[in-house]
Amino acid sequence: MKVGKLSQTAWNRAVMKQLYKKQEQNLLKISAAESCSAYAVDDEQVLIKSAASTSGDTKKLGNYSLAAAINQLASRGAKPIDVQIFILISERIGEQKVAGMVQEMEEMCTMMNIAISNVQVEVNPAVTQAIVRVETMGFAEKRILRNIENIKPEQDIVMCGFVGLEGTLRILEEQEKELKGRFVPAFLRQTKELESQMLKLQLLENVEKEVKEENIILSAVQHVGSGGLFATLWDTAEVAGLGLQIDMQKIQIRQETVEICEYYHLNPYKMTSTGSLLFFTDQGEKLIEILEKNGARAVRLGSTTAENARVITSGSEIRYLDRPTSDELMLWRKQKLEEGKNYGYKTEIKK
Repeated sequence: MKVGKLSQTAWNRAVMKQLYKKQEQNLLKISAAESCSAYAVDDEQVLIKSAASTSGDTKKLGNYSLAAAINQLASRGAKPIDVQIFILISERIGEQKVAGMVQEMEEMCTMMNIAISNVQVEVNPAVTQAIVRVETMGFAEKRILRNIENIKPEQDIVMCGFVGLEGTLRILEEQEKELKGRFVPAFLRQTKELESQMLKLQLLENVEKEVKEENIILSAVQHVGSGGLFATLWDTAEVAGLGLQIDMQKIQIRQETVEICEYYHLNPYKMTSTGSLLFFTDQGEKLIEILEKNGARAVRLGSTTAENARVITSGSEIRYLDRPTSDELMLWRKQKLEEGKNYGYKTEIKK
């Protein structure tokens, strides 16, 4: 099988067809595009759960799992109250690296005023790089629970954040020594500062309040994860049963991402993009005003359509969105592992 997230077709065959017993309590329909589950607590509240995993060789690895899980949860209208961490490491990795990873995640959770309730670490001989899985849960108002199936034709698609930024930061962390030979220190320092763009919890909380006050119809919010923007657009449209009309020239991308992706011959539009969000709404311009008032850059990418065609325009050029392929960061890491290079955060070897 190809590396990265399973395609919608493969997921339907390998996963959905095997699930005979339906989970009627789950208020969010299980699908390849849905990252959360939700359960009614009472008539007014729901409990929402989310999880995310990352693999690699840097001490900040867990921060990306944490940001992805929290963003997914917040996109469904919930505020996290609990975080559990599960770390798989190889025998080559020592206590110092584990301590560094946990410390980074603790600092991020402290910033959000969330306590880590559980941390499990296991040395597994099948693992070649560290794998960090974060599970989180929180409560949301039942009336604002957003399901992908609520998305309708002719709704605005608003993008917040930058494509490929997560992948850019993770490559920089693992390949900083090499990139220092290609880019000036100021460029790399500026790129590192973009890490603050990963977490969208406070932004989503603020948007939620103002959307309620302004009576803005917000059908769904999708976190852009593995496979990047193109995969998220395709999977969401597939589950919603809708088409898309997207303006390629409106997609937000940082020059730092362009430069680093060009250096490694990667497509940023197909690269994991924690920190990027897609909003589906009837009032795109009003939502953009709210997002920008809260310090986020946002743009109207296009709209949903009643037809099945997923159209991407770039000036006078018209083409169609392809089915999702492997995440570019995953392909890059696979290549590095196959080359057998010792790159990224230095591991400790037990003697």
